[in-house]
Amino acid sequence: MADPRIEFVDVNGCKVRVLRKGSGQPLVFLHGARGGGVWMPFMEALAQHFDVVAPEHPGFGASDTPPWLDSISDMAFYYLDFLKVMGLSKVHLVGNSLGGWIALETAVRSCERVASLSVVSPAGLYVKGRPPADIFLWSAEKLTRNLFVSKEIVEAALKVTPTEEQVREQIKNNFTVAKLAWNPRFHNPDLRKWLHRIDVPCLVLWGDQDRLAPVEYAAEFERLLPDAKVRIIKQCGHLPQVEKMAEFVEAVSEFVKERV
Repeated sequence: MADPRIEFVDVNGCKVRVLRKGSGQPLVFLHGARGGGVWMPFMEALAQHFDVVAPEHPGFGASDTPPWLDSISDMAFYYLDFLKVMGLSKVHLVGNSLGGWIALETAVRSCERVASLSVVSPAGLYVKGRPPADIFLWSAEKLTRNLFVSKEIVEAALKVTPTEEQVREQIKNNFTVAKLAWNPRFHNPDLRKWLHRIDVPCLVLWGDQDRLAPVEYAAEFERLLPDAKVRIIKQCGHLPQVEKMAEFVEAVSEFVKERV
C-alpha cells in the first residue's frame, strides 16, 4: 500500500502540511481539534474512490501559525484561498467536529468551488438547554474515554505513549483550538443566521451516543441548512470515521457519487 504524498503548500505566506492520495473527484477532509497530519484508515478507504486531500490547519502540527489567525472566520477565509491556490474546483468538502465547523463557515462565505458538503458531528451551533461538552475542562484521558463508545478502541488508544514531538504538537494544537473556540465555547452565534447561504447538498452525520456534541444538534442543522440529509450512526461516539469506519465511508461515498 503506497503512502500518501506529503507536501507543504504556501497560501499567502502560510505553509500547511498536506497529505494527498487517490484520483477522481477531489475530496478535502478538514480534521478536528485533536489535529491532523496523519493518514488514517478511513482516508485510505476514501482514496480508492476519490482524490483525497487532507490539509493540516494553520496553527496545528507541522503547519505554520500565522500572526493573523484569531478566529474561525480567519480559518474559513484561509480555506477559500487554499482551494484556489491548489486549483481545486467541484470539491466535496468533508469535516469532523472543529473541521466540520470550519467547513460550514467556509461554505457560508462561498460555495463557488464546492460541489457538496459533508459534516460529521460539527461544532458551530448552540442549542439552548443542550450545550456541547466543555472539553477544556477534561483531562486527556477523560477526553479519550468520551470520544468513543467502544471500550476496545478506548483502551487501545490509552495504551499509546506519545513521543515528545507529538506532545509538543498537541500543546500547539490545544493553543490554536483555544484561540478559535474558547469564547464563546465551540460555536459562532451568527452562524445560524447564514447557513441558508450554503447552496450545495449537505450530509450531516452523527453518532447516536456522542458525548461531546449532543445528537439532537443534527436536527437543528437539518432545519437550518437548505438541502440537508441526516444520517445517525448507531452505537457510535464523536468520531464515526474511526469508530464506524465502514459505515462512514459508505455514507460519504454514496452521498458524493450521487452528486458527481
